[in-house]
Amino acid sequence: MTSHPLLKVYDVLVLRRPFISLALVLLLLLASASQLGKIKLDASADSLMLQGDPALDFFREVSGTYGSEEFLLLTWQPRAPLLSDQSLQPLKRMADELRQLPGVSSVVTVWDVPLLESPPVQLSEITSGDPLPSLATPGLDRELALEEFTSSPIYADLLVSRDGDLTAVQVNLQRDDTYFELLQQREALRAQAAEDELGSAGQQQLEEVTAAFKARTAQNLEEQRELVAAVRGIAASYRDHADIFVGGVPMIAADMVSFVRSDLMLFGSAILGVMLVVLALIFRRVRWTVIPLLTCSATVTVMLGLLGFLDWRMTVISSNFVAVLLIITLAIAIHLVVRYRELLAEDPDGDVHKRVLQSVALMAVPCVYTGITTIVAFMSLVVSGIQPVIDFGWMMTVGILVALLLCFVMVPCLIEVWPKGRPFRHKAEHQPMTLYFARATEHFGNGILLLNLLAVVVIVVGVSRLQVENRFIDYFKDTTEIYQGMELLDSKLGGTIPLDIILSPPDHKAPLPGLENGSAASSTDAPAADDPFLQDSEDFAVDDDLAQDGGPPEDDDFADDWEDGFDGDFGGGEQDFSPSYWFSLQGMRTIEAAHRHVNEQEETGKVLSLATTFSVIKDLLGDDIGSIELALVQKSLPEDIASLMVSPYFDPDKEQARITVRVMETSESLRRNAFLQRLHGELVEETGLAPEQIRFTGMLVLYNNVLQSLFRSQILTLGVVFVAIGIMFLLLFRSLSLSLIALAPNMLAAGLVLGVMGLAGIPLDIMTITIAAIVVGIGVDDCIHYVHRFMREFPKDRNYLATMYRCHRSIGRAMYYTTVTVVVGFSMLTVSNFTPSIYFGLLTVLAMTVAVLGALLLLPRLIVLCKPLGPERQ
Repeated sequence: MTSHPLLKVYDVLVLRRPFISLALVLLLLLASASQLGKIKLDASADSLMLQGDPALDFFREVSGTYGSEEFLLLTWQPRAPLLSDQSLQPLKRMADELRQLPGVSSVVTVWDVPLLESPPVQLSEITSGDPLPSLATPGLDRELALEEFTSSPIYADLLVSRDGDLTAVQVNLQRDDTYFELLQQREALRAQAAEDELGSAGQQQLEEVTAAFKARTAQNLEEQRELVAAVRGIAASYRDHADIFVGGVPMIAADMVSFVRSDLMLFGSAILGVMLVVLALIFRRVRWTVIPLLTCSATVTVMLGLLGFLDWRMTVISSNFVAVLLIITLAIAIHLVVRYRELLAEDPDGDVHKRVLQSVALMAVPCVYTGITTIVAFMSLVVSGIQPVIDFGWMMTVGILVALLLCFVMVPCLIEVWPKGRPFRHKAEHQPMTLYFARATEHFGNGILLLNLLAVVVIVVGVSRLQVENRFIDYFKDTTEIYQGMELLDSKLGGTIPLDIILSPPDHKAPLPGLENGSAASSTDAPAADDPFLQDSEDFAVDDDLAQDGGPPEDDDFADDWEDGFDGDFGGGEQDFSPSYWFSLQGMRTIEAAHRHVNEQEETGKVLSLATTFSVIKDLLGDDIGSIELALVQKSLPEDIASLMVSPYFDPDKEQARITVRVMETSESLRRNAFLQRLHGELVEETGLAPEQIRFTGMLVLYNNVLQSLFRSQILTLGVVFVAIGIMFLLLFRSLSLSLIALAPNMLAAGLVLGVMGLAGIPLDIMTITIAAIVVGIGVDDCIHYVHRFMREFPKDRNYLATMYRCHRSIGRAMYYTTVTVVVGFSMLTVSNFTPSIYFGLLTVLAMTVAVLGALLLLPRLIVLCKPLGPERQ
């Protein structure tokens, strides 16, 4: 049994010195445990994006251009009328407390915004720079203010709900310039590295910048976690006055980390506890219960210590590797234990060392091959382009190697040193549960094939319904604050998912609309060809015909300030100012058409743009507006008003207009990819702009790109994975027919799980995509073990049915034990608050069940039917 050189080395270095081997493992565990405090969970938005996605660069560019800040959003639903003192005074006190928190740049409430219609103000009052009325203005008519809040195109459905019983409090967070500087440096260096333009010094700089960026990210996440906790603490102290929910990306990130950390600790411990009970019931011996669990715990501890040492951060996705690693480690340990128990039953008085060595020799090949094929399955995740999914693939790859190492050191050595105890009796030797599967295979073989054909139909129908979509709100139970807050924002405050639409002006700009038919637009006054908006300020004021194009009539109060506004603010004339295309009649109509069409979509909530500003100006003037007013809006609004009405929607340097949209996360009809494609095509038709002049960005776009990438890179990659596994089967089994037979249950298991997801409406997303690799990995393990044992047993009598019964009695028992233990243990995840953890638990249970049924029913039926090992002995 020790003829193989590697086995001799293993015997000398490991088995002959079990106490030393276990001592070394203990030192490794202590070293790993010392690193556990360094483990970090990363829930930053950057970690969930598709790396190398051009849309990500554009998103960062737009965010930088418009100075987008992260913010927390609190909903304030008072028990008293919204603008009563009983509501406003505690709201003001809460806002003042929030402003004192470190990391908060500003807080915006109904107290802080200017009122334009309570009573209506003139445009000249806005451009004068004098303070505008607000709720703090003495004697202000609050009923009129409430009417403005609930009907204003700026405030309604954003700051105050239409029904007037709910308002939002926006807590803006200070922008971390260091973070964005490091991000820009990292991306620039990565781009150079992609072009092979980095030397050794540049590579070192990239590593340093990446490390600094990771450290900054961790610091920001911790600070945001503390800030979210502080905001929640303040909000809780005011819940006597109003119902308050806290929302926003930082809060969601903090809660997701909290959910994942809780699941890791609580459910990790619960799963181990349940596994202990199940193994105790199965084996009825302390040693066979403790040894597998010690090995599982040691493997997970070493891997977590390695993550802490390398600063290899887990995310809400890659954190699932802990649970999957438990499955794989447990399977290897149980296979070794069951094989040893079989040998023990055959010769209870034999030498322990020889029996242990024989168990290792018999199980080494199938276990190593299952490890390699499982690694192949998980390596399919590495091509996803999504860092958490890539990390999950690599973590599983390293984890499987650690599991193999520790299983083949700890299990044999623990068996060697464990006290002998009472004599071994294999009570279930003659009637293990797996024999029922063997009998079903023998007597109902055709029925099994028919059921699998029906399963193929289910797979085809289910996979055809599988959606690469999801509602983020569905990640959380309806009892959580995240769910309730997002639902309230959608129903009352205009939606949750941000979408930005960036419009670029036509390449050829027409003369200033509104002036082309007047005397000021005569041929002698035509603007220069390279700038159609270059005109003297005189051209704006000399012609009475301007009134018919939107200029002020003589009796308009605004006429008195006409020249003042332009003389003071436009100063140097044509050298200093040229109105943008977007502040012309044609540009205004283009934006209004786009704004109106976006607002009409079922999936959209609150829409804001320059069209909102133009609508407010029209209301103030009581008439349509023309080119002069548009130019005045662009140039002469005071900074505080411009920051509210112009700056968020217009970039003068790039000549871009921006439409900000809140998409309804709770919309049942939301299909991101179809929605974005349809909306883009319709906007091209509505506006007459070229397709390249309308660009979408925002979290909706980035997350959609991630989902579409998952379908392309993962579902299609499964075919390549099965080809690779088929080749490995061919190398192991040396039989093409047997390799194809062994592939069948794996393909059926993977397809069935995906089909059930489609039929059940469980979307394929960044959380559930890993289940395909898990199914393949688990299914491959069972099939390899079963076929390998079948090949060893068949030559004894060359009888397929007899061999099948022996395999079900032996290796089948290990597969069955593993499945029962994992199924019961992972059922604990169904009580998690984090829906992806629930899906992960349920789909893992389904994957394990389908895999073992395929290995114990379909696989032996195909072997008996096709006889791939040659004819039976007559």
